[in-house]
Amino acid sequence: MTHTSKAISQSPNLIIRHGQAEDAALLAELGARTFSETFAPDNSPADMAAYLASAFSPAQQASELADATSSFLIAETNGVGVGYAMLRSGNVLENVTGKNPIELVRLYVSQESLGSGVGAALMQACIREARQRGYKTLWLGVWEHNARAQAFYRKWNFTEIGTHVFQLGDDPQTDILMERPLSDPIPG
Repeated sequence: MTHTSKAISQSPNLIIRHGQAEDAALLAELGARTFSETFAPDNSPADMAAYLASAFSPAQQASELADATSSFLIAETNGVGVGYAMLRSGNVLENVTGKNPIELVRLYVSQESLGSGVGAALMQACIREARQRGYKTLWLGVWEHNARAQAFYRKWNFTEIGTHVFQLGDDPQTDILMERPLSDPIPG
């Protein structure tokens, strides 16, 4: 598939570009696959199936892509989607106290690309995008049992600011809320 969007970040085999309307199927597949790779071993098949059907259908992804409050950054290696991030403005939770915040809703990397720098490249692109759009704070929720992601976010100067409930099917789970000032330097 040829994409008309310009690469916003590039390394020898990795390109990060803005998501477009025609990316709904890619985001549905990549989102469902990466979410399953990360969370299926620790959750019931019924809860996973319910969440995946609601969150990652092509129609849901098309709706999110069309939403003016959301933006997507897609990481591709040699033309294959290996991760993506979703930023969304508005709907700020009360624990978020930083000025002019934007949410990092998702930062997903495929299992085969973990540890390859894709997550770091996506985070850099998210920080640049948020700064360019005039936001001052980046915030997110991360599952309390996802130690790898928590360590990644701490490395990027996110600090814990509270918790909230994330509904996975019929299972109410606890997400740790974290934020970072966008004025902080980008690590390493």
